[in-house]
Order: sequence, then structure tokens, then C-alpha cells
Amino acid sequence: VQLQASGGGLVQPGGSLRLSCAASGRTFSTHATAWFRQAPGKEREFVAAVAWRGSPRYYADSVRGRFTISRDSAKDTVSLQMDKLKPEDTATYFCASKTGVPTYTGYDYWGQETQVTVSS
Repeated sequence: VQLQASGGGLVQPGGSLRLSCAASGRTFSTHATAWFRQAPGKEREFVAAVAWRGSPRYYADSVRGRFTISRDSAKDTVSLQMDKLKPEDTATYFCASKTGVPTYTGYDYWGQETQVTVSS
């Protein structure tokens, strides 16, 4: 499975961005998909995950209520809608997938990163 993340960019605090993760080589069906991020000087952290059916969904406490992960079966993509962005959301974002149920760790397939910068 090859994953490609897109949609990052520069946004002001309080703004929104939508990241998208597309799979090639194999579809997201039967795969759980997650987003992770890594800020400069920090370890990579879990952001959100979704089961291949579109639910359940899991979120890190730091983004719950602001970010929404969703799966588009028709397009075979997984998106991360990020609202009310904060400067501390600035990081490189990755999408990842694995067979089975969504978890916080243990992902087998990783996509290329997309940069999100929240700054005025």
C-alpha cells in the first residue's frame, strides 16, 4: 500500500485546513487509517484514526472537538478536517494505515508528509 498525503499549507490561528490521504496499490477497505504529526524537536504523536467502515473514530485529546477524521468510500480517501487551528498544531503530518481495527500505534504503511504551519 502506498499512501499520499496532501492539503497542508500555511494558515492563520483560528483557520481551517483539510488534509487528504489517498491509497494506491490497495484500497483502504479493511484497513484502519490514522493521522500522526511531528513538530520540530518533538516525537511523533497520534492525532486521529478511523476504521475502514468509517467508524469508530478516535482522537488525541489535544485535537478532539477541533479535528474530524472521515473516510470517503467512493474516492477511497481519508480526510482530516482541521478547524480552529492553533500555533501548536504546526507540524509535519503523516497518514498511515494498517489492517484490522484502529489503534494508537502499530501502523504498517506510512505516507509522505505534508506540512501544516499555523502562524499569523
